[in-house]
Amino acid sequence: MRTPPRLLTACAAVLVATTALTGCGPQGGPSAGGAPVSGLRIMVPNTPGGGYDITARSASRALEDSKLARNVEVFNLPGAGGTVGLGRTVSEKGNGKLLMSMGLGVVGASFTNKSKATLDQTTPIARLTEEPDVIVVPKGSKYDTIGELVKDWKADPGKVPVGGGSSPGGPDHLAPMLTAEAAGIEPKDVNYVPYDGGGELLAAVLGEQVSFGVSGASEFVDQIESGELRVLAVTSAEPVKGLDAPTLKEEGLDVDFVNWRGLVAPPGLDKAEQQELTDLVQELHDSKEWKDTLKTNRWTDAYLPGKEFGTFLGEETDRVDSVLTDLGLA
Repeated sequence: MRTPPRLLTACAAVLVATTALTGCGPQGGPSAGGAPVSGLRIMVPNTPGGGYDITARSASRALEDSKLARNVEVFNLPGAGGTVGLGRTVSEKGNGKLLMSMGLGVVGASFTNKSKATLDQTTPIARLTEEPDVIVVPKGSKYDTIGELVKDWKADPGKVPVGGGSSPGGPDHLAPMLTAEAAGIEPKDVNYVPYDGGGELLAAVLGEQVSFGVSGASEFVDQIESGELRVLAVTSAEPVKGLDAPTLKEEGLDVDFVNWRGLVAPPGLDKAEQQELTDLVQELHDSKEWKDTLKTNRWTDAYLPGKEFGTFLGEETDRVDSVLTDLGLA
């Protein structure tokens, strides 16, 4: 029996629609000709304004601007140096719609806060960026150079408090501790004041509640450019483009330190869910929107996909454990 032309047309339309819905990539992502990913949430495990927060919101905006996703929700769940958020992520077993913005600070906090939830329980998705820490003072500070600051710091470490946007064991804690060690100051004597993210730290530095602050360069860009903050040094081996500040090595302090940030997902994802998230972040990394974001924030592209990032996380966990032990802080 001959099939009526109208029925053939209807069947063809159904076939086309079905193919679009079952395309490759995250929910038939844009690269496969399907709709943008929807329902994605990115958790920030500290307060607004810090590096994890900036990374998450920048990624969300780039995902939406590049049409890879729509209505991405970013929310903050601060506490215990990021380990409250880590615990929440681990508890969301099988949730393929959740990512957590994280970095070296969460690695350290998992040690110093004796977290029951650990990063090896999560699903690594990607390392995204690297950036050095900067040593900053408010515009009214008496310190114009890192040498002047170190002179007072060595004379009486307890009277020169340093603020950081991470708990002990995090990058903003490790950077001044390594700087102190290089300057001949006993790390145990350093008066370190932890803040839950760069937003709280910025307020403390501007309010002169600490003598100086240490955190990621991108967290202070606006205040540096406006003259509210002065950069005394950067912790990387090479100078940072756009910042008129020496490296610690150039000032005779043997420190080479950079922070990194990435994304992890809950445990218990099946292979397809894990691949969907990994592919989505790969497309984000390759987009013009993300490349522009890197440039704007002065971040170094340090992309590592899932499996390689998982190996790196294991190595970083061992390294932080070793550093904290060597400094007598573990």
